[in-house]
Amino acid sequence: MFLIVAKYLIPKGYRGLAVFPFVFVKYPVDKNNSIFVNHEKIHLQQQLELLILPFFIWYVLEYCFRLLQYKNANLAYRNISFEREAYANESNLKYLETRSFCFFLKFLS
Repeated sequence: MFLIVAKYLIPKGYRGLAVFPFVFVKYPVDKNNSIFVNHEKIHLQQQLELLILPFFIWYVLEYCFRLLQYKNANLAYRNISFEREAYANESNLKYLETRSFCFFLKFLS
């Protein structure tokens, strides 16, 4: 994993973006935020499991589905299965050591 500060690459309203094998952060302080970095590491693992490109296709499709479902961009984002798993486990710094393969599927409903 490579942590890179890229203020202008991150969309407005967000602090980071994981694109295997990189984690881009908007603010230098987030490089030292272990919970934030763990959240992004969870996304890197999800990307590996789906062989990277299918992850992003699924992410966009699920976001579109959730947007139709909730009619609210923030609620749609927060309810993407990948985000639900990452937010639920970001404070468990040992999560990736015990995480089951494709565990994000448990967060689809």
